[in-house]
Amino acid sequence: MKTLKIAIQKSGRLNEKSVEILKNCGLAFENYKSSLISTVTNFPLEILFLRDDDIPEYVQDGIADLGIVGENVIVETKAEVDYLQKLGFGKCTLKIAVQATSTIQNLSELNGKAIATSYPVILEKFLTENGVKSDIRTISGSVEIGPGLGLSDAIFDIVSTGGTLKSNGLKPFADVMQSEAVLIGNKSVAGNPEVEELLQRIRSVLSAKSNKYVVLNVSKDNLQKVVDLLPGVKSPTVVPLFEPNWVAVHSVIAEADFWDKINNLKAAGAEGILVMPIEKIIR
Repeated sequence: MKTLKIAIQKSGRLNEKSVEILKNCGLAFENYKSSLISTVTNFPLEILFLRDDDIPEYVQDGIADLGIVGENVIVETKAEVDYLQKLGFGKCTLKIAVQATSTIQNLSELNGKAIATSYPVILEKFLTENGVKSDIRTISGSVEIGPGLGLSDAIFDIVSTGGTLKSNGLKPFADVMQSEAVLIGNKSVAGNPEVEELLQRIRSVLSAKSNKYVVLNVSKDNLQKVVDLLPGVKSPTVVPLFEPNWVAVHSVIAEADFWDKINNLKAAGAEGILVMPIEKIIR
């Protein structure tokens, strides 16, 4: 059995969540901050801790079989890898931002302007698609200080909350790309049984995280109305209670519409609603 290698960020905003999802898949390993490699003791897998910019190329070149990295890094490096699964964390938007006092209102007004960025490939593609020719100035880190130093008229960077922009006298101007963490694979891993096993584990963890397990009591007179609101994984489970004409209904509710569902269930006659987290859902 071949030992797989998966590359994750050594430090930074994706490291903690990457380690968390692997541990939630039942993988036993130590997160050695001072080491580049950690061996999983209960699955044929080694974890490589790398700079996020290096991960796509390591996977492309077969040094690592799999990787967890932001979509923006994949696009920026132009790596030829397979997207296996979006992971739902590390979400951000890549935006063009201008000075808060700027009068620029249209993309066309960026013609001839200087834009500082750490993502020249993504920016150039966006500008070209919109018929804009700007002076792209590539710098590493702290691009938000560019306009204040007179280095650029605008910046293009990752924006999560917008707090950094505001503190540097900038305002969002245009959204260019949405990004989140993705599990990627080398082109040669298709059909690999260990990869498929790991992918199934990851998907079961993601599915469980986005759902809640619900148990509620309802009279048989209102049962159909409640069941109609609860699709469950396939269909709700209904169990008779000791009290005549009453049943307990077990089901799963998606996190996204949880509170709307709960309110509708109460209106339909549900009582004693118990909500529990789900560790894994295996389909």
